[in-house]
Amino acid sequence: MAELIVNVVSAERALWSGPAKSVVAKTPEGEIGILAGHEPVLALLVEGPLRIEQPDGSKLLVAVHGGFFSMANNEVQVIAEVAELASDINLDRAKEALARAQATGEVDENAAARRAETRISVAAAASTAR
Repeated sequence: MAELIVNVVSAERALWSGPAKSVVAKTPEGEIGILAGHEPVLALLVEGPLRIEQPDGSKLLVAVHGGFFSMANNEVQVIAEVAELASDINLDRAKEALARAQATGEVDENAAARRAETRISVAAAASTAR
């Protein structure tokens, strides 16, 4: 079975690179799932989890906060404005950030709240997958 080659980078650093069975990302139109052989695609990314299934079946979760996603020739490039591996997220700090953002009273329009919620969901999903 053919595999994908996936590269995840942010403005700050390269986060992860390796083979994968599948990738699921969140776009403005909804989630997009990519398998080997998928047609070329270029999409915007919105706040949300990036899910990478590795060839051994393990899952890698990344909190993505905007950016771009491309797929061509079984290579997936994720270029995020900000991205964090689930293993790098401090869940307590993310919960504190969400509480601070909620204190402003404008959670629906608050970018800090959306980032904190994404971090919490990715970190929580990663901890239950172990």
